[in-house]
Amino acid sequence: MQGFVGSLVGLGATKGVFVTTSSFSKQAQEYARGLQQRVILIDGDRLTELMIEFDVGVRRYRSVEVKRVDEDFFAD
Repeated sequence: MQGFVGSLVGLGATKGVFVTTSSFSKQAQEYARGLQQRVILIDGDRLTELMIEFDVGVRRYRSVEVKRVDEDFFAD
């Protein structure tokens, strides 16, 4: 992560996103919080959530339809 932050500084960037399929240690999270640059950390769990939310690299496996009674249909 230090190399990544060094690249941000070298390019004059103020923001960056660091993605891993694994997880970040507490030290890495604290390091990112203490930086002058804003670095967003996306771990494997969050990456999976984002992939599902935005339909990236996923395939629909099964859909469930939920129905409810239309009370207006039975109203006087």
